[in-house]
Amino acid sequence: MRLDKSKEVFDNTKRYIPGGVNSPVRAFKNLSITPPVISKGKGCRIFDIDGNEYIDFVLSWGAMILGHCDHDVVNRIKEVVEDQIAFGAPTEIEYKMAKLVCETAQIDMVRFVNSGTEATMTAVRLAKGYTGKKKIVKFAGCYHGHHDIFLKEAGSAVAELRLKGIDEDIVQNTIVVEYNNLDSVEKAFKENKDEIAAVIIEPVAGNMGVVPAKKEFLQALREICNLHGSLLIFDEVITGFRLSLKGARALYNVEPDLITFGKIIGGGLPCGAVGGKKEIMQCLAPQGNVFQAGTMSGNPIVMSAGYVTIKKLKENPHFYNNLEMLSGKLEKELTQVFSNSNLTFCINRVGSMLTIFFGVEKVENFEMAKMSDLDLFRSFAEYMIKNHIYVPSSQFEAFFLSVAHSENDVEKFVEVAEEFCSSKRK
Repeated sequence: MRLDKSKEVFDNTKRYIPGGVNSPVRAFKNLSITPPVISKGKGCRIFDIDGNEYIDFVLSWGAMILGHCDHDVVNRIKEVVEDQIAFGAPTEIEYKMAKLVCETAQIDMVRFVNSGTEATMTAVRLAKGYTGKKKIVKFAGCYHGHHDIFLKEAGSAVAELRLKGIDEDIVQNTIVVEYNNLDSVEKAFKENKDEIAAVIIEPVAGNMGVVPAKKEFLQALREICNLHGSLLIFDEVITGFRLSLKGARALYNVEPDLITFGKIIGGGLPCGAVGGKKEIMQCLAPQGNVFQAGTMSGNPIVMSAGYVTIKKLKENPHFYNNLEMLSGKLEKELTQVFSNSNLTFCINRVGSMLTIFFGVEKVENFEMAKMSDLDLFRSFAEYMIKNHIYVPSSQFEAFFLSVAHSENDVEKFVEVAEEFCSSKRK
């Protein structure tokens, strides 16, 4: 794999963009290779400016569930952009998109924003405005965006950085508890009686690697929030429309008060949303007094791309069955490869998202994730990328599959993983 042009462009970019990237995890900071500078994507493959081709298991961090440059999405974008780019005014596609999202995800109302971070910020402000309380509970290892209130013990790239610039006056109202540990949640409510506006959680965490919540744990969270007059917020920025049309909620049969969306909801374009119960959503301005605004929110191009994506998922329920089959095949065959190599490991998978942890046999929370063999994972990620399998460079991110992947793509992943194990035995 040659990365001459990528290195030149990436080095030049550092003169104008901090670290050469617009989001930290893209920098491959912990790897010894230059990040490939990507020039093209089609289906489950991406291509860099040096001419290297990769099978993509990152998929814009889960957003590209239909694969890159899906024909229907691209054609709709082309049609819309002839007449509409941005107005900062109502458009018909906003109505169509809102109706589709509400009916498909089975929620009452939705407000579109421009990113997952905006969605979670809005959800928490809405919870505080609705309840009149100031504090929120979040879980160590869960990443809800880059706002100060969420960066206490966050996952994703945050887990590998020492942070500065955080406003301690804001952070003091964020209570961090342990994922899948009910005692820590009950303790937080006991110590902060009548002060907690909401509990926010990734029902399937994707930012400490993939770590699913236990069903009984989420059910208990619902009961605790009901008991104390607090809202339960599911952050489904990653899992929304990925695990099912109803997201992770369908797996757990637990109904939150608010849900945040991102990634897939924009069809690959910048988008986020917060949705939920009508009585809460109506508190948003201009109907209520909880303020949120955004010039580009509900942008017609973004709404059109998202509409085609969700409509296509809704009209093709077999997509989810195929994703489950392929992802299960990947998990099963990787398990065999690593077992044959006498490696200690754990593969966490929920639907079409998974993470490989080396050096541990079980990961149920952030502390357990941090005990995994980070150096071995870095070696694995670097080897896979060098051999044209594009995977996350960080242990604390998820692998994803798309409807564009085939059994051959999965088999190629397993083949390269087996070569990696062989190289370690030599």
